[in-house]
Amino acid sequence: MRISELSRRSGVSVTTIKYYLREGLLPAGRQTAATQAEYDEHHLRRLRLVRALTGVRGLSVSATRELLGALTELTGDTHRQLGLVLGSLRLAEEPAAEASASGDVDALVEELGWDVHESAPARTALAETLTSLRSLGVPLDWHTLVPYARLAERTAVLDLDQLGGIEDPLEMAERALLLTVLLEPALLALRRLAQENESARRHAGD
Repeated sequence: MRISELSRRSGVSVTTIKYYLREGLLPAGRQTAATQAEYDEHHLRRLRLVRALTGVRGLSVSATRELLGALTELTGDTHRQLGLVLGSLRLAEEPAAEASASGDVDALVEELGWDVHESAPARTALAETLTSLRSLGVPLDWHTLVPYARLAERTAVLDLDQLGGIEDPLEMAERALLLTVLLEPALLALRRLAQENESARRHAGD
């Protein structure tokens, strides 16, 4: 396909596609003339992933380039590819920041029997949240989070089920990223609706 069709099918402007080509985010097309090139479905899937990484996940161009390079090196390792795209794994094996509740998170992960990398950013985020809650007088510990974590397990199963049947790694990465990041506001909204319903069930007529 010509660059104009690639633009039409991807929803990315020709100017932006040319910029991605210059920055190395998109591989060059097959040269057909001095100023013309042909692109294929691989370019389309790669372009959609670039758009998702920069627009949805909010990565910079340089970070996106680095991540795409890492994904190429991990061809065949679906678990690590998804981890990098979703931000649950770091590009470099850097130590995780310590938070005062990090011990609680370690205990929770061990209790659940989860296979989670020790430097996963979500570990730090969870520990920081527990620390903030405690500073505000809400003494939650990891035991309180166990039933919530079990609900999260069921959600994760549903998430990964959505990727069934997708064989192309770029398409799978894009779908996983969009489902995770764009679906999170919907999941939060469902929680709010459920809370309102439960409150009405318990307290309506009080």
